[in-house]
Amino acid sequence: MTEIQEPPAAATDARGRVAELRALRERALRGPDERATRTQHARGKLTARERIELLLDNGSFCETEPLRRHRATGFGLEEKRPHTDGVITGWGTVYGRTVFVYAHDFRIFGGALGEAHASKIHKIMDMAISAGAPLVGLNDGAGARIQEGVTALAGYGGIFRRHTLASGVIPQISVILGPCAGGAAYSPALTDFVFMVRETAQMFITGPDVVRAVTGAKVSHNGLGGADVHATTSGVCHFAYDDEAACLEDVRYLLTLLPANNREIPEALPTTDPAERRSDLLLDLVPADGNRPYDMRQVIEELVDDGDHLEIHEHWATNIICTLARLDGHVVGIVANQPQRLAGALDIEASEKAARFVQLCDAFNIPLVTLLDVPGFLPGVDQEHGGIIRHGAKLLYAYCNATVPRVSVVLRKAYGGAYIVMDSQSIGADVTYAWPTNEIAVMGAEGAADIIFRKRIAEADDPEVMRARLIKEYRSELMHPYYAAERGLVDEVIDPADTRPVLVRTLAMLRTKHADLPSRKHGNPPQ
Repeated sequence: MTEIQEPPAAATDARGRVAELRALRERALRGPDERATRTQHARGKLTARERIELLLDNGSFCETEPLRRHRATGFGLEEKRPHTDGVITGWGTVYGRTVFVYAHDFRIFGGALGEAHASKIHKIMDMAISAGAPLVGLNDGAGARIQEGVTALAGYGGIFRRHTLASGVIPQISVILGPCAGGAAYSPALTDFVFMVRETAQMFITGPDVVRAVTGAKVSHNGLGGADVHATTSGVCHFAYDDEAACLEDVRYLLTLLPANNREIPEALPTTDPAERRSDLLLDLVPADGNRPYDMRQVIEELVDDGDHLEIHEHWATNIICTLARLDGHVVGIVANQPQRLAGALDIEASEKAARFVQLCDAFNIPLVTLLDVPGFLPGVDQEHGGIIRHGAKLLYAYCNATVPRVSVVLRKAYGGAYIVMDSQSIGADVTYAWPTNEIAVMGAEGAADIIFRKRIAEADDPEVMRARLIKEYRSELMHPYYAAERGLVDEVIDPADTRPVLVRTLAMLRTKHADLPSRKHGNPPQ
């Protein structure tokens, strides 16, 4: 009879198995060799785990599938099967609130996406949707894993579908910390916010080599798809930073201004800034002369708690401001014309920027405050041929479709179609106020007089004197500060210094607002 050999103690003893597990976990946590980590740091980039540590509260991260390995064969893949498969997934907390996260590990396969890699991301996205908690993606990957062929492409399809299902349900934030090229770039494009770090992060569909081969144009990676390009020119990026630490700190801050999901409201925080605080400085900040510019950001800082706000798309479409702030501790979204740029007129990009912001606030139960000082839509052949009608209608549609509390304040000019589009009472603003410096009209007095009194001016002995008199007459008859209020188009003309307490009281009244849209599968907004 042959003697049966006992397996090694480690194979049957529980303590030995635990030791084996710890060794596996340690190997997964350590990742590839130190040389790969040094190379990552030499590029000015943190590792995936270092980034997660900065994003989440200390000690809160719970990792999923750290021992996952790919099962692909061919092209040498069967000989290289590292744990995690190049993506770290899991959940933790940000200021005590649950957040789900995935982070590409560029040290493993260059962060390229394969079947197992994609499956891990799919799972964490499904968990975020089911739990009703925000999802943050830390992107630093080389796109689809070429060795796995079409399987990798199918993995991206699953990510895109889940982004779409999660849209308007949970906040989705993409942080670009390295390359994000080809089809991979559509993942951030489907999310609510995109953060980028200068020099190390790039996004593009076709890289510089392809651009040069097809068009002959020579361009660098940053010149084609760097943070500043997307923050100022394309509008793809909402926030751009010089380093990863500052970037991830602002991701944490943004999460405090958002609810966990569309069934909740953003958390209200205590504030030491008095709700009834007057601001006489507003009387000096905004000139009564409608032709003189001023910085609308200074007005916003006077109104919100402690002057603190987080501006979205600060460097793109700068003729309009979209920002998140707090009033008496409650989060609000503010849309405001910026007279320092294009006199605050609406153009194609400003309309798109504001429309997306209004939709975001409406999706996540954030009340809207609109500050108007708008002379109209920007005139020009380029604007008309570029589809200003179509793009301007996006903003109109977004406001008309919004059911959150909506309060508008007319500071100075509010002319023509731009006045209507910027959340006027006629398209559903709940309460509208105006300062005594307001001018609400079809157009400016000069243009109106030139059209209405063209014949009288032409026939006058002194056309310039006649024109000046008729402009004054039109302004006194149809553009005085109380004309709209007399007709019920403005609820009240208020002292500018009282704007903060008026907004706080009005929003408190509207906090229990309930509005239903007509039953439908979905609308068909202008494109």
